[in-house]
Amino acid sequence: MPEQWNHKIFSIDEQGFETLSLEIFRHQYKVNPVYKSYVDALSADPAGIRQIEQIPFLPIRFFKSHTIMSGNFKPEVVFESSGTTTTVNSRHYVNDASLYKESFIKGFEFFYDAAKEFCIIGLLPSYLERSGSSLVYMVNELVKQSNHPESGFYLDEYEKLVTVLQQLESRQQPVLLIGVTFALLDFAEKFPAQLRYTTIMETGGMKGRRKEMIRAEVHDILKQAFRIQVVHSEYGMTELLSQAYSKGNGLFNTPPWMKILVRDEEDPLSVRSNAGNVPVTGAINVIDLANIHSCSFIATDDAGRLYPNGSFEILGRLDNSDLRGCSLLTL
Repeated sequence: MPEQWNHKIFSIDEQGFETLSLEIFRHQYKVNPVYKSYVDALSADPAGIRQIEQIPFLPIRFFKSHTIMSGNFKPEVVFESSGTTTTVNSRHYVNDASLYKESFIKGFEFFYDAAKEFCIIGLLPSYLERSGSSLVYMVNELVKQSNHPESGFYLDEYEKLVTVLQQLESRQQPVLLIGVTFALLDFAEKFPAQLRYTTIMETGGMKGRRKEMIRAEVHDILKQAFRIQVVHSEYGMTELLSQAYSKGNGLFNTPPWMKILVRDEEDPLSVRSNAGNVPVTGAINVIDLANIHSCSFIATDDAGRLYPNGSFEILGRLDNSDLRGCSLLTL
């Protein structure tokens, strides 16, 4: 059945989204043992779930402690989150890497353009230093598709990078510089410059390299250093196969096959609605229809604000008080 959904996922509209989400939910309940056990622990009746707001969302921490697979398959690739030698990392077992490629390529084109329209430069040192990064996998494929001679990855080669950017700027070449936050801040401090044809996109993450800062602070520093009006952002994670993007002001939008809901921080099983057409705040739930082989319904550890038009912003991380959903299932 998942193969039959592949062509539907990336041509979905608002009306079809809920129908397909409910189909995928019922399928994953049947073939994903961990998800089934979690739904059963909540005493939820899958037959009685008629709206996406009623679907149980699996706490993202289960990707650290359990194998989250819908069906039996040998994964083509396993993505692993970053961490230290003392932490347990999340693992996402991907049945079909081509599905991930289709998701991030079509997502990128939905918000920007074909990768070949850009010179794409990745400044992702902490991710390149380990294997299994879904972000590196994505950027590497976009680099290939850009087919530009200067596209590629840079570790700590800031002097080389600034020279390349100067050359590209002189040729008025559109550039996408996508980087982890701490590396972009390091680069901005050492080599501030005016960038007219370069889009700066941060992916978050200090990785213990610098003190934590809110997104607005980071963007202010980058805007001042590179004399640009806005800083773009990417919102993705190991446990998802789709990404949301922000073109400025920290407001993210999702592609049509991805949707954000907000749950009550005090009651993790309660989804808040945009009643009264006003923004709602709480913990972020994500529906990612591309996750058909793992779990499409993820309760993240991020706090956020959801606006009536579907855009959202990330306000920070939840503290350890949001553990009750996880305690419902011990396998």
